[in-house]
Amino acid sequence: MESSRLFFIIMFLYTIVLSISSINCTEKNNNLVTNQAALFVFGDSLFDAGNLKYINSTSGFQSNFFPYGQTTFKFPTGRVSDGRLITDFIAENAWLPLIPPNLLPSNSHSQFTYGANFAFGGAGALVETLPGMEVYKMGGRKFGFLNMGAYECAPGISILDTTNIGSCSKPVAELIYLYNKKFPGALRRLQRELPGFRYALHDYHTSLLERINNPSKYGFKEGKMGCCGSGLLRGINTCGNQMRHSYELCENVTDYLFFDASHLTEKAHQQFAELMWSGPPNVTGPYNLKALFELN
Repeated sequence: MESSRLFFIIMFLYTIVLSISSINCTEKNNNLVTNQAALFVFGDSLFDAGNLKYINSTSGFQSNFFPYGQTTFKFPTGRVSDGRLITDFIAENAWLPLIPPNLLPSNSHSQFTYGANFAFGGAGALVETLPGMEVYKMGGRKFGFLNMGAYECAPGISILDTTNIGSCSKPVAELIYLYNKKFPGALRRLQRELPGFRYALHDYHTSLLERINNPSKYGFKEGKMGCCGSGLLRGINTCGNQMRHSYELCENVTDYLFFDASHLTEKAHQQFAELMWSGPPNVTGPYNLKALFELN
């Protein structure tokens, strides 16, 4: 629309995109035009607020079961965690309501006053799904990114080597290292080539690995075992009994970094959201998200 100017902040993790836009809105009563921030989210299960439950999908990929959602919402919302996600806390920091899944039946598709969540659990990095330059062409200028997290040490990965249970996977770590090494250079190149391009890059790998190796330093008791699941380190993803298998559930979820075999707890999400929102340049830079919101 001519009357709507969009300025996007995009955050990427694997196939994840989070967009924060500034939209001119007209109030019905007095025709006053106000500048309304909006948050748009694209990606996989790290950011999925419940879209997956509205499509036909293998139940093993879904989280429409207790104990998902037990902490804040007291019922499963489709978020793959015990509570809120990183994007939920970012929305709160930006004084926005929680951004609903785009496929929520009551969600309006015609107007996105506060944004929309398009993330899907299990989303793949496929050539045909890459956004290309579309967001930039629509006015996107402010972008936020996460590098690849230290998932080589997640419970579901660290049980694969039966001779060394609890150890991080070297093959996975090598692939993540290669990606993270190249990523900053690609962003700097985009900044040189695209007029107005500004970005925040959070070092998610270091932040997550720090908490895995030193959980007590960040208020956790357990950094390598999941709160919910089965098997060694609760690294088998049976949480919620979605595959008709039994599972174990920890007594105190706030003691844990990981909620299930590969997804984090609400407590962890809040910490990462704060680092992305207001972290120093060596953690989130060259801008953090707060600075991008304030940038004209």
